[in-house]
Amino acid sequence: MTQPNGPQPRPGILDIAAYVGGEHQGHIRLASNEGALGPSPKAMDAYAAAASTLHRYPDGGSAALRGAIAKRFNLDADRIVCGAGSDEIISLLIRSYAGPGDEVLYSQYGFLMYPIGAKSVGATPVTAPEDGLTASVDNLLARVTPRTRLVFLANPNNPTGTYLPASEVARLHAGLPPDVILVIDAAYAEYMNKDDYTAGEELVEQFPNVVMTRTFSKIFALGSLRIGWCYGPAGIVDVLNRVRGPFNVSNAAHVAGVAAVEDAEFLDRSRRHNEQWREWFSATVRELGLTVHPSVTNFVLVDFKGQPAGKDDAEAARQFLKARGILVRQMPSYGLPSCLRVTIGTEQEMRAVADALRDFLKA
Repeated sequence: MTQPNGPQPRPGILDIAAYVGGEHQGHIRLASNEGALGPSPKAMDAYAAAASTLHRYPDGGSAALRGAIAKRFNLDADRIVCGAGSDEIISLLIRSYAGPGDEVLYSQYGFLMYPIGAKSVGATPVTAPEDGLTASVDNLLARVTPRTRLVFLANPNNPTGTYLPASEVARLHAGLPPDVILVIDAAYAEYMNKDDYTAGEELVEQFPNVVMTRTFSKIFALGSLRIGWCYGPAGIVDVLNRVRGPFNVSNAAHVAGVAAVEDAEFLDRSRRHNEQWREWFSATVRELGLTVHPSVTNFVLVDFKGQPAGKDDAEAARQFLKARGILVRQMPSYGLPSCLRVTIGTEQEMRAVADALRDFLKA
């Protein structure tokens, strides 16, 4: 907290509610959408081998990592920018293209870093209502003004687990002015198994105002190494490379990221595990009488609304789980106070959560 006679931040900074991540002091941690199986063994080996070079600066251009990403996803390596998590890429985009008097638009239940990033540069965050916990193209377009500079679409979305098909994303882009950047935040794209979905790379290839962001923190399970990346038009990539830090991705992150993205077998196993236990957990919890919103990601949103008095309190349920060492994510900051977000973990973890919820409802 600033002192009355001390240095004062720019206007608007103290209006930011600091981002609060999921709790981590528990033996079953299902609050942060971390990969259930942990990192690829090949990534762990590469990380360990990097210990002898910790005194060396990393490659500031992340050439090897960009090359591995490009090969894995059939992209142009020259149009990839790597960063310290996709959070940094999001921050760089906002910092580069928005400021006081500008607007940053996103959907009602979008990632909290969008409004935080907007406020940090003096821009105004603007939300568009969702339709059934799903982003609405019509509502987003209705809120575009001459001051709109960026539109963020988390697809799939955190924390709702919903997505827009490629046709709707294309319709959203078609309705935007050419000077507005559409940022498709595809942090959970690797979990997708829908024929009508794309992560947005085809729009990046066609237009100069679309950027796709991705992360290594979810299915690749490298959250502690902070690796994110984006694929964008040459002009925007040039801007981001001018403003990012010169060594923003560590060498340990580089080598682990390369090994992770090249381990296709482990990626497939992680995806199959997630689908199996997401569906099992969703069905089991619905049998308890709770609402579980459909999800295409590695988490589900469990809704306690409509339960009998005392059992309709999501926070009470969270504390009940926490007392058993199970950490899940509370949702009031997203405007969903009746819900808990539960990451899909191991078989043992999912059975433990289901049992704990059953006991909570019976208590």
